[in-house]
Amino acid sequence: MNAIYLAPFGIIEEDVLSTLEICLWQVYGFDIRRIPPLPDPSAALDVKNNQYNSSLVLKDLLKKIPKDAEKVLGITSRDLFIPMLSFVFGHAQLNGPAAIVSLARLHQDFYHLPENRELFLHRVMKEAIHEIGHTFGLIHCPDLNCAMSLSNAIQFVDKKNGELCNNCTILFEESTKHSRRENGMEMQQ
Repeated sequence: MNAIYLAPFGIIEEDVLSTLEICLWQVYGFDIRRIPPLPDPSAALDVKNNQYNSSLVLKDLLKKIPKDAEKVLGITSRDLFIPMLSFVFGHAQLNGPAAIVSLARLHQDFYHLPENRELFLHRVMKEAIHEIGHTFGLIHCPDLNCAMSLSNAIQFVDKKNGELCNNCTILFEESTKHSRRENGMEMQQ
């Protein structure tokens, strides 16, 4: 069975990686594996803003996907942006193999507030579920409690749950059933 791989850029704390392993397995049901830490993609750095262009980071990540990967999730402590947005919490290829999550703006201290590790890990979990959902073809959900709802500010991340709504769960199951059927992986009943 193919797996979802975690691909840390640089050193990412163990509690972040283990939280991601658990939540992604619970929501998506795939084995979760890790690849060794990757170097920061220096070509993606916008020196003027001290941010990384997430499109270029994804392009770099695509070169490092293991052969048995269903999906790969890059995790970085660097602040990300795309040319049309001043920042993003994450970025994914819709129906593609790769996504990335930035930890930078998920920390309370980014907002000059006392650090709260539990809140931070909850935010990481929600954003990872969201970005991996895009790789399975899920789009932004109108249900503000769903992990697939749009989050363009930290308040929206905090309002949503760390799981898919019923509609998004059905869409995910349909997309993986179709994918497994195409790959001859669906079991005969």
